Amino acid sequence: MSILTHGLDRPFGCERPARISAAARKAQLKDLALGALTLLSMGSVLTALIALKTAIYVWHMHG
Repeated sequence: MSILTHGLDRPFGCERPARISAAARKAQLKDLALGALTLLSMGSVLTALIALKTAIYVWHMHG
């Protein structure tokens, strides 16, 4: 399963436990941080590819 869609298959109205242990909370925060890092790095790669394509286009245009 993709890291971006993991956990989206649960229904939104499901009951949550009243208290979450510290270890479970730490695991949830770690998963959230990993997802955020994944999105940021995907955005960085996309930006780099767009910049490279633009640079090649300009180089060929002036060459």
